[in-house]
Amino acid sequence: MPQNGDTERSCADPSEPRGDNWTGGPAVMKTAPGLASIAWSPGPLGKSLSTSSRLDPVEGDPQLRPAPEAAETKVYRRRWVMLVLFSAVSGSNAFMWLQYGIISNIFIRFYGVDPLAVDWLSMIYLLTYIPLILPVLWLLDRRGVRDVVLVGAAFNCIGAWVKIGSVGPELFAVTFFGQFVCSVATVFVLGIPSYLASVWFGPREVSTACSVGVLGNQLGIAIGFLLPPILVPNVEDMDELAGHIRNMFYITAGVATFLFILVIIVFQERPELPPTQAQARARSLPPEQYSYLASILRLVRNRPFMLLVVTYGLNVGCFYAVGTLLNRMIIIHYPGEEVNAGRIGLTIVIAGMVGSLICGIWLDKTKTYKQTTLVVYFMSLVGMVVYTSTLSLGHLWVVFITAGSLGFFMTGYLPLGFEFAVELTYPESEGTSSGLLNCSAQVFGIIFTICQGKIIDTYGTLAGNIFLCVFLLIGAGLTALIKSDLRRQKANKLVKIAAAAAMTDPGKECRAVTPMIQPQSVPAPS
Repeated sequence: MPQNGDTERSCADPSEPRGDNWTGGPAVMKTAPGLASIAWSPGPLGKSLSTSSRLDPVEGDPQLRPAPEAAETKVYRRRWVMLVLFSAVSGSNAFMWLQYGIISNIFIRFYGVDPLAVDWLSMIYLLTYIPLILPVLWLLDRRGVRDVVLVGAAFNCIGAWVKIGSVGPELFAVTFFGQFVCSVATVFVLGIPSYLASVWFGPREVSTACSVGVLGNQLGIAIGFLLPPILVPNVEDMDELAGHIRNMFYITAGVATFLFILVIIVFQERPELPPTQAQARARSLPPEQYSYLASILRLVRNRPFMLLVVTYGLNVGCFYAVGTLLNRMIIIHYPGEEVNAGRIGLTIVIAGMVGSLICGIWLDKTKTYKQTTLVVYFMSLVGMVVYTSTLSLGHLWVVFITAGSLGFFMTGYLPLGFEFAVELTYPESEGTSSGLLNCSAQVFGIIFTICQGKIIDTYGTLAGNIFLCVFLLIGAGLTALIKSDLRRQKANKLVKIAAAAAMTDPGKECRAVTPMIQPQSVPAPS
C-alpha cells in the first residue's frame, strides 16, 4: 500500500485540456490556486529520489498515463544497519581530520614545522573536496551508493596505514601524504546521508535518518577532540613521544581496516523492495534519460538554493575554522591545557549531535524548513558572540558551557541545510545538492581557517573570533532572504488535493499524474 506522502492516483475529466495546457484540472485549480506555479513535465530525476517526493517521467503522453498498479513497498529493519555502518565509516574519517589539529602544538614540536603547516593537515580535507566532488557525484549517479562508500572506506584505510610509516621528525611529508589519502575518502562519504536516507527510509523518518548520518561524522569529530590529547601526552622525550604517536596511528588504522571489511561484507546498494512508491517508480527510470550536467546547471540557476549554498558555507566554514584552531585558542589563554582543549571540542560536538537529532525530529514533525533554519542560524551567531566574550575570562568551566551552546546550534545546523536543500531543489538528486553545499563549506573553511589563524597570531583570539562573528551575521541576513519555495511539499500537497477532488466525482476517468517542478514557474491558464 502506498505510504503517507507517497504519490497517489488522481483523477481528471477526459474532456479537460491535456498536454501543455493541463495544469491539474479546474477542481484542483479552484481548491489550490496558489499551486499554479507547479508545472507538469517529464524530465530526468537521477537514480535517487527523495522519499515521498519524486516521481518518474511519463512515457508517451508527457502529462498523463493510465494509472499503474501500486508497487509493493517495505521498510526493512536492516536499514539501520546500513545507516550505522555508514556513520561509523564517516566517523572514522572525521576522527583522522582532527587528530593533528587538536594537539597541534605537539606536532609542531615533533616535526619541527610552523603552525600553518600543521593547520594544513586539517585543511587538506577541505581543499581535496573542491576539485573531486563533481566526479564523485557523477560516480554516485552511475555506480550507486555501495560503490561510493566502498571506495571511501578503502581510501580511509590506505591513508591510515600510510601514516604509520610517518612517525619520525623528518617524515612530515609522509604524514601529509597519508592525510591527503584520507582526505580523498571524505569526498566519498560526506554528502551521502540524505541520499542514503531517501533510498532506505520511509517518508516519516527520512529527516531523522539524515540527522543520524550526519551525527556519525560529528561523533568521529567528538572522538577526534577527546582521544588524541589522551593518547599523545605532551612529553619532552622525543622517542617516547614517537611511541605515543605510533600507537594512535595503529589504533586508527585498525579501526579503518575493520570498517572497510564490514562494508565489503555487509553494506548493500538498496533494499529488495523500495520503502515508498516514489522510490519504486525511480527504479524504473532508464539511466539514459538522466543528464548529470543538466542537473548541475538547473541547480546553479536555482536562486534560493544558491543563497543556501552561500549561507551553509559561511556557517559550516566557521565551524571548520573553530575546530582546526581550537587548540591554539585554548593554549593561548590556558597554557598546558591540551587535554581540556580536546574536552571543550568534545563538548561542542556532543551538544551539536543533540542539536542535530532534535532538528531532524522537529523537521519530520513540522516541515518548517526556513523558519527552523533561520532560528538555528541566528542562535549560532549568538553562541559565537557569547563564546568570544567568555574565552579570555580565565574560567575554563565557563568556556565549556559557552562552547557547548555554540556547538548545539552550529553543528545542529548541518542536517537542516541538507534537508532544506532537498526541498528547494526538488526533483534533483540529493547527492548533488548536498555535494554542492559541502563544496561551499570547504571553500569557506579554508579561507576562514587561514585568515583567522593569521589574525590570532597578529591581533589575538578576540579579533579572530570577531572575524567569524561578522560572517555569521552576514549568513543570518542572507538566510532571511531565501525564498521558502518548498517544491517537494507543494508537489505532495497538489497530489493529495487532486486525489480529494477525484473522490468527490468518482465517475471521472482516473489517471496517474506526475508532478515535476520546473526551475521557473508556469502561469495558470486564463
